Amino acid sequence: MMLGIGAIPSVFLVLVILVMPESPRWLVMQGRLGDAKKVLDKTSDSKEEALLRLADIKEAAGIPPECNDDVISVQRKGNRGEGVWKELLIRPTPAVRHILIAGVGIHFFQQASGIDAVVLYSPRIFEKAGIKSSNQMLLATIAVGLVKTTSILVATFFLDRIGRRPLLLSSVGGMIVSLATLGFSLTIIDHSHKTLTWAVGLAITTVMSFVAFFSIGLGPITWVYSSEIFPLKLRAQGTSMGVSINRLTSGVLSTTFISLYKAMTIGGSFFLFAGLASVAWLFFYTCLPETQGRNLEDMEGIFGNFNWLRDSKAAKKRAAADRSNGGASRASNVQLVGAEGVSNGNG
Repeated sequence: MMLGIGAIPSVFLVLVILVMPESPRWLVMQGRLGDAKKVLDKTSDSKEEALLRLADIKEAAGIPPECNDDVISVQRKGNRGEGVWKELLIRPTPAVRHILIAGVGIHFFQQASGIDAVVLYSPRIFEKAGIKSSNQMLLATIAVGLVKTTSILVATFFLDRIGRRPLLLSSVGGMIVSLATLGFSLTIIDHSHKTLTWAVGLAITTVMSFVAFFSIGLGPITWVYSSEIFPLKLRAQGTSMGVSINRLTSGVLSTTFISLYKAMTIGGSFFLFAGLASVAWLFFYTCLPETQGRNLEDMEGIFGNFNWLRDSKAAKKRAAADRSNGGASRASNVQLVGAEGVSNGNG
């Protein structure tokens, strides 16, 4: 029954897929410019925006701007996959190499942080924490699922407002603290001969905070970010590599978690995950530029070097200086007005 219920959302998904339009970029790659324009007309705010987006996609696909046929023959090396793997893996440009590392890396670290171990084995974790009642364990496990699901709403509202990088780095930072605290509390419980209520409460709280931090950033942003960065002709193959690494890492960690915590204690296993999450934070900080508001066709321009990191730091310094100068200017104005007031009063 539990497994069968999972088929119900799949039925709805099939029905929705039947009415989904094709990707305009894929349509352009197939030479179906008329169909691509129809899709862009439906998904753009205006006809002018649709035409601009179509022009950008045509440029990325190597189609002359003046070509407006409804169906054209696009005979380019790589338009149907020929040579793509060579360009992606054997002779990549610096930008493509950077994009591939970023796309595969974010998928790897999403799972290496231990999310599946926490979600799938939360009953084992709660049992180790000292919860023996089946009803309490069930309620705690349900709470984990609810926290994970509701926290995704935070990403839904803020992903396009504050950007990918700030949300991602904040998310992973919270995960590191949660994993380290969870490892600490479970280690204390493991070495105690009596039930420590505070440690049990801390373990449960940090499991909840871990899945919450994951869901507001690393969870959804992984899929958004990897879909945004690959060049048009490499997009299908590059994204598939990232997803393959994601699923492989998930499978390995899910099937080895019990052996892992038996070998190095359950607290030690979460300290390991905290270490991996720390490496992930450094990787995201140094290798993943902001993609908010950038078109797919712009990505090769912002990858391949670290100018974006330098420019980002410079922008932050300028913003801080502007705020400081604005505050000093306001203070000067206040002093000037005050002096004038005193002068007027004396007069």
